[in-house]
Amino acid sequence: MLHDQGYEIIVCKAWEKIKKDIFWIRFLFMMKSIEGERILFGERLGSSLKGRILLVEDDEMIREVVSDYLQGREQSYEVECASTGKEGLKLMQEKSFDLILLDVMLPGMSGFSLLRELRKQKDTPVIMITARVREEDRLKGYELGCDDYVCKPFLMSELYAKVGAVLRRTKGNGSDKDREKPVLSCGLIRADLAAGEVFVKGEKIDLTPKEYDLLIMLMRRPDQIFTREVLLELVWGMDYDGTDRTVDNHVKKLRKSLGAAHSQIRTIYGKGYKLTGK
Repeated sequence: MLHDQGYEIIVCKAWEKIKKDIFWIRFLFMMKSIEGERILFGERLGSSLKGRILLVEDDEMIREVVSDYLQGREQSYEVECASTGKEGLKLMQEKSFDLILLDVMLPGMSGFSLLRELRKQKDTPVIMITARVREEDRLKGYELGCDDYVCKPFLMSELYAKVGAVLRRTKGNGSDKDREKPVLSCGLIRADLAAGEVFVKGEKIDLTPKEYDLLIMLMRRPDQIFTREVLLELVWGMDYDGTDRTVDNHVKKLRKSLGAAHSQIRTIYGKGYKLTGK
């Protein structure tokens, strides 16, 4: 009996792998058919670049298919690829991109962690690529600052349309380099990011490193409500073994340090905190 059960488990696992392999074979076959069509189309009409995209994806086949498709359209994009979170973060810091396609499940450093680090420095639009379909995972991405989601498996036409839509929404903000803000202002508070200094009503105030990180995160997205869980991940990191009280205690200290601007940090009952200009 035990032998039969063990055999059934092995068969089930093998069947799941076969189904997954069949899916990717069909996916690749479909994309290669599209690729042949767009090569003929591209040769006939030529192409024009619409922007620079960074694709961070650990699956080599998906990287190749997505990159080829986006670069082969009549209105195409310049695409640079990274296979790990750390490689993607390095490229984000060294180069300027108009948009980032970011896989959630990456080796070493997750897409969520990478997005958290990116949002500390830049406002580059991000579309997350994920196999996770749970609502809480999608909400987490939006709270961390992503602009849209594409769920695997996806149609290339859907991805292409979403890339275009996000870029149209953000194009007025300038290039990635232009969107970097060396100085942030909100109400009575001004932060000089290059110098790492904060001023209230023109007077410099002293903050601890974590108070500074917490304030800058709030200042980058004024009037956005951040849950305690999201702030804990954004400021302390996903591996930090702390509680919601950690956030509450630092908000209390930050308010005290802000003096006349303390009331700009609002507590949203049952949700979290937000920074306002009043």
